[in-house]
Amino acid sequence: MRIGELAVTVGVTTRTVRHYHHLGLLPEPERRPNGYRDYTLRHAVVLARIRRLTELGLGLTEVRDVLADDAGRDLTEVLEELDADLARQEAAIRERRDRLRALLDREGDLPAEGPVSPELAALLTGMAHGPESPMAARDREVLALIDTVASPESRQRLMAALGSAFETPAAVARAHEVYALLDALADADLDDAEADDPRVDEAARALADCLPDSLLRETDLAPGLDDSFLRALYADVAPAQAEAIRRAMRMFTERGR
Repeated sequence: MRIGELAVTVGVTTRTVRHYHHLGLLPEPERRPNGYRDYTLRHAVVLARIRRLTELGLGLTEVRDVLADDAGRDLTEVLEELDADLARQEAAIRERRDRLRALLDREGDLPAEGPVSPELAALLTGMAHGPESPMAARDREVLALIDTVASPESRQRLMAALGSAFETPAAVARAHEVYALLDALADADLDDAEADDPRVDEAARALADCLPDSLLRETDLAPGLDDSFLRALYADVAPAQAEAIRRAMRMFTERGR
């Protein structure tokens, strides 16, 4: 058989056959005097097996292990490993569908920052009733970022801590007052090296007082959000706002000592 006939017989393309030759999965036959490769029934058998294995989900490296005589792994071992991997993927897809269904069940109550976890969606919905605030909008974006990079367990603890802190209308109103204080600093004439504006200290104290004590225990919520993240956060706001947030974080940390 020529390469085209082999490909048609097994149901693949000639490009696939050449790719398998290049990877060493399918032995190359010797060329006949006329320059054409002459494929045998054995080549068709091996090529068909490669197709069946890849259709099961095996990667080409795993296929090579199965085909190699000295690989040290039999087909049963490889298939059991594949089955376990598919089970993990199935569980992950189930979890994603559960999260999607929880979001869809909220109908028109989805936050603009979505899709986010149901826990954060509930928190943002509860915080949405208040005046428009640029700082509040930035805060929602940061929470959505943390919601993405934190582990499911850490995310659940964070949302539980924040949810308990802002579950009453009075707490939500207090948070919006803090946002208003921070928004008022957007155009403050404050040098990076000086922080003499009394509004900075007022906003910092209000912000620190607004943060729940339960957050003090959650120091590992998002390992990816390190000092470089904080520097980027401070650079994204006005100098006076950044200074207020720095002071609030120091006050909040000292409160837990």
